[in-house]
Formats: sequence, structure tokens, C-alpha cells
Amino acid sequence: MQVECAEITLKGAREDNQDRVAHRQNGQSAMLVVCDGMGGHADGERAAEIALTHLLQMFQQTPHPLLDPYGFLHVGLGQAHERVVQFGATVPLEHRPRATCATCLVQGDSAYLAHVGDSRIYHLRQGRVVDRSRDHSHVELLVREGVISAEQTVNHPMRNFVESCLGGESLLPEMTLMPRRVIKPGDVLLLCTDGFWSGLNDELIASEFNQRERELGLTLRLLAEAAVRSLGTASDNTSAVALRVLA
Repeated sequence: MQVECAEITLKGAREDNQDRVAHRQNGQSAMLVVCDGMGGHADGERAAEIALTHLLQMFQQTPHPLLDPYGFLHVGLGQAHERVVQFGATVPLEHRPRATCATCLVQGDSAYLAHVGDSRIYHLRQGRVVDRSRDHSHVELLVREGVISAEQTVNHPMRNFVESCLGGESLLPEMTLMPRRVIKPGDVLLLCTDGFWSGLNDELIASEFNQRERELGLTLRLLAEAAVRSLGTASDNTSAVALRVLA
């Protein structure tokens, strides 16, 4: 399978950038990772860096094709969590570094997806959202229960309340391993931090990635800049990585 990959990260209106994003490929598989250091906690940037580095090293050191992609993702996220916990072990619990994470493995015509927190994964096809991850957050629960609409999450006072993350307590966090996705030529897999998706709507994201004649990196930049403009002085670090199936 031939693929095109691209990534972007913008600082937004913040003083520094605590997001980390990357992609790696070898002859038989590809891996995408996005991590968002939680700004309310010390060393969020380092937490994101530790998690991303560990996942990429695992990918590079594991023989391919991966015999157990779900096992790889589960173990990888668990070990990344342990490393972030160890990094912040001497800090009081409420101040320990933390990060959210979304990651994806592509192998053959299959995509294996996992996330912790509110960094999202989108599967896009022909201008529509086939599927997306559901955030480990309080407002996502309210949306699922019909208490608020998706549009109301942007200004909700608990928008930034994440219920699961890497780091903090030593107990393994809640993580979601999404069902295997069969991917086809033209499909796009998008992983992004909340600074990216919160300034956009799903329909716009899907339609922009349907412009197949446009380079993937340009679409990412246009959407990231639109997200920053939309949120203005409230914009956060804005990061994403995407993969398009070419053939």
C-alpha cells in the first residue's frame, strides 16, 4: 500500500508549544503519533516528548509486519504512561506532568487506532467522517448523553477537563483501542490535538481532506491556521498528523 504522510504543529496563542507529533514508515507499515502535554501541569512538554519518543522507538525496534498490532498499542501506551509517571515521581501528585495521546498503526489495508484523553483520531472517506474517537472528557460524556450539543462544547466551562491521560497516578489510565478499520485508496487518517479540532467542525475537516489534488501538508496547514484564527486569543497549541492512502 502506498501512502502520503504529513504533520504540522503551531504554537497558537500560547507562550510555548507542548504538543509533539510525528510519523514513521518502513516497507510494510506506518505509525502516526500525536501527544499533547497538559498545560495545567508542570513539564507537560516533557511528558509529551517522553510518550512520543517511547512509542516511536518501540515501532522502530519491533519486527514488521507486527503480529499483534493491538497488543503493541496496549503495551506501548502502558509503558509510555509508566515512563511519564517515573519522570514526575518526585513531584506532588496534583503537579505531576501529564499528556494525552493518539496513535495509529497502518499495515496492509488495515488501520489500528488507540488513544488516551482528548487527542482525536478521524477516519475520513469521500468528504465524510467514517468514524472518530470519543474523547475521555467530561464534555464528551455530556454530548453522548444528549445534555449538550457538540457546538456547545467549545465554550463549556469544563471543556478542558480530561478524565484520562498518560502520567500522574501510577494506575494504568483508561485507553480506547478502536475497532480495526479497513482503509481504501483515498481514505485519510487524521490524528490531532484538541487545539486543532476544537476550532473546526467535523464537516469542514472532512471536506478539506477530500481535495485529493492538494498536497496533504497544505491541507493540514490550511486547517491548522483556520483553527487558530477561529479561536483567536484562546487558541491552544494546534497539531496534527495525517496519512492518505494513495493506492
